[in-house]
Amino acid sequence: MTLTQLNKKMYQRIAHIALLVDNYDDAIEFYTQKLDFQVLEDTRLSEEKRWVMIAPKGAKECCLLLAKAANERQTKSIGNQTGGRVGFFLFTDDFWRDYDKMIYRQIHFVRPPETFPYGTVAVFEDLYGNMWDLIEPNESNKGIII
Repeated sequence: MTLTQLNKKMYQRIAHIALLVDNYDDAIEFYTQKLDFQVLEDTRLSEEKRWVMIAPKGAKECCLLLAKAANERQTKSIGNQTGGRVGFFLFTDDFWRDYDKMIYRQIHFVRPPETFPYGTVAVFEDLYGNMWDLIEPNESNKGIII
């Protein structure tokens, strides 16, 4: 490898994050009907396995890959992939619009809305119990990629 190749600007991104589910269709229904995500792809790979990618409408970078648990170890991790911590962060451009809509759709919030130096946030659970931040970042949020 040459010095020019080593110094060449690199572009990388996280493309997919696997989310363990017990049923593809139940997960698709929750994410599309409750959170307004869209199905980007749903391809059958075998009798048991599908390649299902979902993302918030308008998302341009990362998406969730719904991965049906294939063994007992994976099944035990459904809903607890991050050991009880918030593991997913859903950014919004209007916190109160989305929070009110989610309350109306009976999304279970485990922590109420609160304002922090980085934005307004509340914690909710998905259909499996995975914890998510709903967050409207402010200008000082370092998680915003431009």
